[in-house]
Amino acid sequence: MRCVIARFPFELTKGGVLESMKGIKPEPVTGASVIIGRRHYPLKQVGQVITRQDRRDFSAAEILRAMTQLGFTCRDVPVTASPGTLSPMEHACAMLGTPVTV
Repeated sequence: MRCVIARFPFELTKGGVLESMKGIKPEPVTGASVIIGRRHYPLKQVGQVITRQDRRDFSAAEILRAMTQLGFTCRDVPVTASPGTLSPMEHACAMLGTPVTV
């Protein structure tokens, strides 16, 4: 499939992306991610590997569009619980690393 990323055309295939990412250790995911095989990769890491360009040269949205068109599952930014959702007891137990017992 032909994709334009950072104003450059690329011929990408699902198999080609799988092959490119084989052996690449995923970085910690802090934003949007794509599932390749059984691993979650940040979009910018995938873009850097498949285009061989600097991460500042393309947007995560460009990689998201390409990966979605190739049939990969993409995830949005992970949702974390806000600090206000824990009771004082749960918060104290979480800080101490002990289970909540009632």
